[in-house]
Amino acid sequence: MAFGKGCHLHLIDGSAYIFRAYHALPPLTRKSDGLPIGAVSGFCNMLQRYVEGNNAAGDVTHVAVIFDKGSHTFRNDLYDLYKANREAMPEDLRPQIPLTRAATEAFNIACKEIEGFEADDIMATLAHMARDAGGQVTILSSDKDLMQLVGDGVEMLDPMKNKRIDRDGVIEKFGVGPEGVVDVQALAGDSVDNVPGAPGIGIKTAALLINEFGSLEELLDRAEEIKQPKRRQTLIDNRDQILLSKRLVQLDCHMELPFTLDDLEVQDPDPDKLLGFLAEMEFRTLSKRIADQMGVAAPVIEDKPAPDAAPEEAVEEIPFDTSKYEWVRDRAALDAWIARIKARGYVAIDTETTGLNEMTVDLVGISLCVTAGEACYIPLAHKASGGEGLFADDAPAEGQLPMDEVLDALRPVLTDPAILKIGQNMKYDAKILSRYGIEVAPIDDTMLMSYAMHAGIHGHGMDLLSERYLGHAPIPIKDLLGSGKSMITFDLVPIEKAVEYAAEDADITLRLWELLKPQLHRKRVTRVYEGLERPLVPVLKRMEMAGIKVDRDTLSRMSNAFAQKMAGLEHEITEQAGREFNIGSPKQLGEILFDELSLTLPDGKAPKKTKTGAYGTGADVLEDLATVHELPRLILDWRQLSKLKSTYTDALQEHINPETGRVHTSYSIAGANTGRLASTDPNLQNIPVRSEEGRRIREAFVAPEGRRIVSLDYSQIELRILAHIADIDALKQAFREGQDIHAATASEMFGVPLDQMTSDVRRQAKAINFGVIYGISGFGLARNLRIPRAEAQGFIDRYFERFPGIKDYMDDTVAFAKEHDRVETLFGRVIHTPEINAKGPHAGFARRAAINAPIQGTAADIIRRAMIRMDDAIQGIDARMLLQVHDELIFEVAEDAVDPLIATAREVMESACDPIVKLDVPLVVDAGQGANWAEAH
Repeated sequence: MAFGKGCHLHLIDGSAYIFRAYHALPPLTRKSDGLPIGAVSGFCNMLQRYVEGNNAAGDVTHVAVIFDKGSHTFRNDLYDLYKANREAMPEDLRPQIPLTRAATEAFNIACKEIEGFEADDIMATLAHMARDAGGQVTILSSDKDLMQLVGDGVEMLDPMKNKRIDRDGVIEKFGVGPEGVVDVQALAGDSVDNVPGAPGIGIKTAALLINEFGSLEELLDRAEEIKQPKRRQTLIDNRDQILLSKRLVQLDCHMELPFTLDDLEVQDPDPDKLLGFLAEMEFRTLSKRIADQMGVAAPVIEDKPAPDAAPEEAVEEIPFDTSKYEWVRDRAALDAWIARIKARGYVAIDTETTGLNEMTVDLVGISLCVTAGEACYIPLAHKASGGEGLFADDAPAEGQLPMDEVLDALRPVLTDPAILKIGQNMKYDAKILSRYGIEVAPIDDTMLMSYAMHAGIHGHGMDLLSERYLGHAPIPIKDLLGSGKSMITFDLVPIEKAVEYAAEDADITLRLWELLKPQLHRKRVTRVYEGLERPLVPVLKRMEMAGIKVDRDTLSRMSNAFAQKMAGLEHEITEQAGREFNIGSPKQLGEILFDELSLTLPDGKAPKKTKTGAYGTGADVLEDLATVHELPRLILDWRQLSKLKSTYTDALQEHINPETGRVHTSYSIAGANTGRLASTDPNLQNIPVRSEEGRRIREAFVAPEGRRIVSLDYSQIELRILAHIADIDALKQAFREGQDIHAATASEMFGVPLDQMTSDVRRQAKAINFGVIYGISGFGLARNLRIPRAEAQGFIDRYFERFPGIKDYMDDTVAFAKEHDRVETLFGRVIHTPEINAKGPHAGFARRAAINAPIQGTAADIIRRAMIRMDDAIQGIDARMLLQVHDELIFEVAEDAVDPLIATAREVMESACDPIVKLDVPLVVDAGQGANWAEAH
């Protein structure tokens, strides 16, 4: 029939179906000849469910499955970094792609793809054609990019949730109607597709702006009217980038298609062709089901011995909208879940609390899941009312078992060594439960599995992993808690809502575990996960809960001293400037430096201005100017004191736990791509050590009476790793002989005997040694040493001449990264480098990151190994490990146990590579001890 009024077109997002099938089903499903078919099996099951539903509804007249063809499209010509962050297609999925096309044709459904265009563009064009012809269109996809097409005659259907998305649904997702989606996406960007957008502007802010100004172009033309300075400047500075982003996200609705809508008319499948294909794929169950529906005999599929393992039929995924979530409100239900856990031997667990600080929040509830699609929530401390003030009601909500009873019942299974506990960021839940007397072990962590496999590709939070690998957007926490001043805590959430949210989290965690766990072996990162990630969780949990004692009086005195010194600097600054001004205002400072004092940069270049016309007065500019005038140096000193005061001496006082008198930092295991730990709330890894004032802050970190602070620090570990990896004989020999490596480098480079070495020459060599690791340029070295750029570049050139192996290492590492999109540490940690082939300003950074990653990552792996071994090693010594700061471990030790601790800890740290890696140079650990961290370091 000719397409026209009364017709209904279904457009199926083929790529979404494929990846959904691949990630949801067993990864080792193969034919008897070894061909992977898991994704094909899932794809066929999804098509069959679609055909059954379509036949039942009977209103669809035309249908097509639309695929992407190739990876290069016109958008890559517009922006060469478009989709640069996308993970490479899994090797076992690649041969299945043509089979999904064949499956579509076997079902007698139109299968369309066009070179140079994305499937979204084809669907956009077809949707417009069908709507213009008077027909209805339903797009079967959850892809947010397609929401710009929703409107009169066009709707979307999320096939996994069976949820229709109309105009209201788009507004719920983006905060604007379909006509504003492109503008919002252009501002917010897209990290998955690497669409740059406007830095710092998210979906919510973008929607507010578009709703206020009407369109992106109007917003950019009137950007000067934006009241918020940072937002205004972002829009002004990034106008071209934002407009480019709009071209990237806007779908092409007017393609020239080599087929017509009439070619997409619904056709019944040919039984022989369809069943023949299913038989060829060895899908026994699906073949029989379809044959029964068609009223024909099922094909005979002979059993054949598989080369590796018997073929298994792919299990059918469980849509989230059919999941069963239970509210556990009586002991019988609780005991039933405990019995299920014991029978299964593993359980996904998640805790709900009144906040995010594990040391101060209260436990509100626990969710459990042992089977995908079936989970429960056990409320423990929900309140009956969310009222405030005189109307507040702290009475417990009905339908909750006593907390002590629940915890006593769960304790045996949560501590049972034969039952695996699975979590997403399990360290958080383990700390919460530890405060309630339950030491959870053993554990698995889906966040760390993702991190071991995908560091450098994407983040590892549960929401992102769920959307990326399960195709499901979890319930947003803000839907329950609200935001801003009206935000509530989880104990005020009605239990019926909490059940859906919390149980879903446990369900998602289990599904992610079932998906990610088998991939560790396939990705060859099992040793990294099992040896460096998972065993670190209990170590960090104990460190974080121990905390470190901080003396509030010392911090207060420092704050006062910094304030007085800042006041003195402000007086000097005013005198040098010739008038009073707001020292914290970059605009006013720039006017004084360049307009009133007429200062010039050392290289003779004119000072740069921002789009608003203000002079740039960043630290790099001030450091250059400090060589010719006193005022910039004074400003730098003032800024440093201001940061020390606000960020550390003032802020640290607020982080002292009133119950313990200690500061309890939290370490992010999956933060840095290289494996380095990140410290937050508060950050104790970035306390400055180059200035006397910065070093003094460590005096506030003290040992209790009768104990000492001990510091053990790897000596020049990254240079030692570089010497080994790059095979530099001169450096290796210097390390073996225990020479001063910076003096040895200076002697090698400048021909100065060691006994005649001056501190200035050694300082230059030290700057080069450390600078080379981080890919320093001649410009950067010139600034560090305050010497002419040509002289600095000469130093770097001479360095590479004397140590040619370093240049070879750099070139080889970059070449490997370009070919494989990754680099690796000596311990097998994979660090992906998705931007290594980028051009433009990103190219230099990506190259430096790739060069540094194996070195810094190996150093991170070494100290992780030391930390994991440390607890067992120091048993019997009255000491505990408190902090890790880059290459340093901090301990609190009884006064009479200092020497045994140092001897034991040093041996553990210096042998941390054994037996996996044999370094050509020795690892050396420096030790110190004192009443506070400053003395120990």
